Amino acid sequence: MSAPTAADERRKAADGGLDLAAMSERIQSEVQRAIQRSIKGAEYFSTSGPALGSTPKDVIHSRGTMNLYHYRPMASEVYRVPILIVMATTNRGYILDMVPGQSFIEFLLKRGYDVYMLDWTAPKPEEKGLRMEDYVLDFVPDSIRRVQQDSGETDVSVIGYCFGGVLSLLYGSIFHDGPMKNLICFTTPIDFREMKLFQNFSDRRYFDVDRLVDSVGNVPPEMILSSFEMLRPASRAVSQVQLWENIWNDEYVKSYRMFDRWATDTLPLAGEYFRAITKDLMWDNKLYNGTMTVGGRPADLTKIKVPILHAVAEHDHIVPYDAAKHLIPRVSSTDREEVMLKGGHVSLVAGANAIKRLWPKLDSWLAGRST
Repeated sequence: MSAPTAADERRKAADGGLDLAAMSERIQSEVQRAIQRSIKGAEYFSTSGPALGSTPKDVIHSRGTMNLYHYRPMASEVYRVPILIVMATTNRGYILDMVPGQSFIEFLLKRGYDVYMLDWTAPKPEEKGLRMEDYVLDFVPDSIRRVQQDSGETDVSVIGYCFGGVLSLLYGSIFHDGPMKNLICFTTPIDFREMKLFQNFSDRRYFDVDRLVDSVGNVPPEMILSSFEMLRPASRAVSQVQLWENIWNDEYVKSYRMFDRWATDTLPLAGEYFRAITKDLMWDNKLYNGTMTVGGRPADLTKIKVPILHAVAEHDHIVPYDAAKHLIPRVSSTDREEVMLKGGHVSLVAGANAIKRLWPKLDSWLAGRST
């Protein structure tokens, strides 16, 4: 009787419920994937991420913590009314200009819009005295005047992202007879009581904002970043695990590096500006209550009458819908719309989700109002 062959042994193992051939293939696959992860992991730590914010632009004005950009046209025909994007004061503007094919700015330019951006840099220690009125009564109006001068047009459409939307609303309510033709807000809070964790973090019973500002001047970015990360305490650990699981996937790694860089690239806030945010908005909820003033000037949302679009995210953990839903009912515009789209606070405006949802919606809404 001849000795059993390897094939006989494999068949025997298979008959017993154990497929050694398949197991061997799985082991080899896992070994190869582990090797690939190690190689890709070494590449990750030895290389820099993709270049962000590379859409061609010119700095047409720079003063203190503000920079005003004008992006170079990408269409043969351009809409008459220029757009000024007002970024949130805690974040860099390149979230709207990631890489070619994933850039909101590039999308607008190719659709024929004339795009400007009011972006921010870190305030210097000597700029700790910047107040809310410096942003609302100086930086934003100055930028709009310069957009008018540069474009040769009187009308300007304004897009405000997150707290950039708050600044845009304050500007629009005070200068309600001014040059703002259209107003678009992305994930903009109105009722600050509904910013639950931020409310707990800044509870006036325990949070001495005066002592903080008087002691440190500008509020450090680490403190701001920590407050955002406390909204989802495990998110960074989870994202790092997911990165390791997908380290062999070049597109996943590219996307991770872009968004992780932006998420951690937080700006400090000028001390007096932060004091006003805490007291007027977080504590007294003046924007929601209709009692907000800036530099002694009433900032009444009912004074806003221009066409307005407010885009909110269905799964926004930073600005929940209950904090944002009061904007459209409070303005006096007859042409007003709120649109809720799938996504979170960042994915609403950037990434594959935004490309499919927000960007086309904004284009369809803005096109007929930009002539």
